[in-house]
Amino acid sequence: MCFCRFCATINYMAIDWTEICKKYKGLWVGLKKDEKTVVSSGKTVREVMDIAKKKGYPKPILFRVPTRILPYIGGF
Repeated sequence: MCFCRFCATINYMAIDWTEICKKYKGLWVGLKKDEKTVVSSGKTVREVMDIAKKKGYPKPILFRVPTRILPYIGGF
């Protein structure tokens, strides 16, 4: 994370992935740069990348949706 003056003036908003997590449990997901739009999904990264490239997205944002969504409570 950058703390320069330019970056400090940008408002960062949380992105709600609740629906994505419900729909794609246990799968790899490829997102557009807006970090909201799913362009591909699959069981492997290779599968997700191949589908995304065919759709015209050569570098999607990749992440794996957990099979179980557990609450996180930070601690020491």
